[in-house]
Amino acid sequence: MKKFQIINGPNLNLLGKREPEVYGKHSFEEYLHTLRTRHPECEISYFQSNVEGELINKLHEVGFDYDGIILNAGAYTHTSIALFDAIKAISSPVIEVHISNVYGREPFRHHSMISGACKGVIAGMGMESYHLALIALSS
Repeated sequence: MKKFQIINGPNLNLLGKREPEVYGKHSFEEYLHTLRTRHPECEISYFQSNVEGELINKLHEVGFDYDGIILNAGAYTHTSIALFDAIKAISSPVIEVHISNVYGREPFRHHSMISGACKGVIAGMGMESYHLALIALSS
């Protein structure tokens, strides 16, 4: 069984409450149950933190043993050279995901500091961005 790690960054613990018109009305935990049901052949672990260093520590912890990592770094996407370096340092492939279409939002969201270290980027497909990333990592 392939092992995948989902890592969500700052403010994503508020999914279902935070700007539901942008991020939807369901918590990530609700969607995670659906994702695991749709992919019974995969072991899917989940981690969320609002702290940049904790995200880096999790990448280091799983980045050599997991078959892939799905990372929604939230606002750190646009600011964190440290996350870029952490992704470059590990051997597990990482797909950057975003629930919203970051290119249809504020201009400061149009640039990602981590994309260059990732295998790919999926944005704007709502929670399905995670499902699409899992398909990409599984193939």
